[in-house]
Amino acid sequence: MSPAVRFVNVSRRFGSVRAVDGVTIDIVEGEFFAMLGPSGSGKTTCLRLIAGFEQPDEGHIEIFGETAEGVPPYRRNVNTVFQDYALFPHMTVGENVAYGLMIKGVGRADREAKARDALAMVKLAGYEERRPAQLSGGQRQRVALSRALVNGPKVLLLDEPLGALDLKLREQMQEELKALQKELGITFVFVTHDQGEALSMANRVAIFNEGKIVQVGSPADVYERPRSRFVADFVGSSNVLSPAFAAGHAGAAKWTSLRPEKIGVVPSGTPVPAAHAHADGEVKTISYQGAVTRLGVAAEDMRIIAELPAGAAPLKEGDSVRLIWPRSAMVTMEDGA
Repeated sequence: MSPAVRFVNVSRRFGSVRAVDGVTIDIVEGEFFAMLGPSGSGKTTCLRLIAGFEQPDEGHIEIFGETAEGVPPYRRNVNTVFQDYALFPHMTVGENVAYGLMIKGVGRADREAKARDALAMVKLAGYEERRPAQLSGGQRQRVALSRALVNGPKVLLLDEPLGALDLKLREQMQEELKALQKELGITFVFVTHDQGEALSMANRVAIFNEGKIVQVGSPADVYERPRSRFVADFVGSSNVLSPAFAAGHAGAAKWTSLRPEKIGVVPSGTPVPAAHAHADGEVKTISYQGAVTRLGVAAEDMRIIAELPAGAAPLKEGDSVRLIWPRSAMVTMEDGA
């Protein structure tokens, strides 16, 4: 079976800049696939290449086994939800949702019925006669999603669609999008620079940097086993241990990732369990973050971040502590990456 989307050595240049640089990836039919990376890393350009808003300078793109190069956006079985929603202010919600069907020549009664069904799918039944200006940001987001889904796309492209929402609403929409994708079973390709969104929603995540994909895997794979210093730093929070420090603490003489939550903080002199490593140091910073408290500890020639559950034994700056972690929590990475 052909993948929903296939990139084979795809590049896209803008002048001397390679926005996308030799990307090869298969996106499986029915998966929630996230493209994650900092601004300018190439993820949005890849989304635009799938949509047909950009054409590759090199390489090959397929959508469900059919060549996509040169095929205009309106002839691709994909739809895009944009960050700014792009709703028509002079139209009602129902007219906005039905607009694509009208362009396709679908009869009025049929398209209105389909629009009502699509709005009910995103919990906006009864909103057909309202105008976009009468809606909250979250409701406008749902209308934009409904407008894309009403066309029955085989691939739904989401370009940072939650970026304009406040934190609580964004978290709610993350859950709703994930549930909706599971219910519909269509392929979602989601672009974001927010690693929390990618990890919480996607089946697989592609990490982009400087136009290239530097790692692909499940959220647990890319978080627990980062292949490079870039991924370790960008996805979550990590202590990147130097080869010398790692080798001196029962690890390999390579750049090594150690996640803060893997580290226990105990009084100096506490015995170290088998299969664990340790470092002694001094608490330099304490940052209360609700569910956890983050400690910055000066240990030998490094500043190591550790996370403790809220309400753990109280510590203060200047306290001497022992950091203890399982050796298995030390993940070696590509040198210099």
